[in-house]
Amino acid sequence: MPKRINKCIELLESGQPFYATHPTELTYDAGVKDSQTWADMLMMDFEHHAFDIVGLTNYMRGLKDGGPTPSGHLTPTVLCTLPSNAITPEEVRYNAWQSRHVLSTGAHGILHTHTRTAESVKAFVQTTRYPFQSIEKDVIGEGLRGSGGQKPSNEIWGLDTAEYARRADPWPMNPEGELILGLKIEDRYCLENVDEIVEVPGIGFAEWGPGDMGMSLGHPDAHDPPYPEDMNAARDKINAALTRKGIGFYASWADDNMTMEEKVDYSIDVLGVKMMGATKEWAEYGRKKTGRTMPW
Repeated sequence: MPKRINKCIELLESGQPFYATHPTELTYDAGVKDSQTWADMLMMDFEHHAFDIVGLTNYMRGLKDGGPTPSGHLTPTVLCTLPSNAITPEEVRYNAWQSRHVLSTGAHGILHTHTRTAESVKAFVQTTRYPFQSIEKDVIGEGLRGSGGQKPSNEIWGLDTAEYARRADPWPMNPEGELILGLKIEDRYCLENVDEIVEVPGIGFAEWGPGDMGMSLGHPDAHDPPYPEDMNAARDKINAALTRKGIGFYASWADDNMTMEEKVDYSIDVLGVKMMGATKEWAEYGRKKTGRTMPW
């Protein structure tokens, strides 16, 4: 019996990494099919592709109707990026409607991009919270998510609207929260501020965005290893800051000179990742490696 609505939060609380993939399309039928996916998390790329909230709404309904997952959760965890960045707090607040629209579908979290300052990250957390939530309100500020978006998200989560509003709050800031928020600390400006950024409450994981980080450091195509030394230093600085605060590190290691097993071993044993983009084979090997007992 699941302890959580959000499968990936439950895995993180048990010390287990989780594995993510992307849906093939945002339709009801695709949602029904993906309800039985091998992945723990389904990631929607609205950063680079069409911001399709109608499609996501239908997809979430398909996930719910096709469920539960083999682990017993109503749906896999669903996470979205946004078309806007988090470069400044003003940009985040002007685009708060994007967070509202995503979360109103029943999605379980958001991964925000180019999160350059602690203040922009605070604004990001603000946009995902209802105003009545009081934990860390003196740090984050009053929540900006308005009433009216509790449906159909509450139906996807299997809750009434009042309980949905109570539970739809960022973890681990709120221990009972079921939203997972992530950061892309992915350029040299983010890197300069990483020690302040990780102090903001409400963040569940973060990545170093090697493609964008590489471009920011002057490398036009350095998404995959082997990396230049300045990129290795950037990754290590970000990972160290996250580790210090107990925030999960999201990374994948696509080194063509390694076997699949070596890539997973390196990701878990050396980088200490808690989230990775994966294939079914990667996930099966990783779950066995870490002694995971929760079904996919």
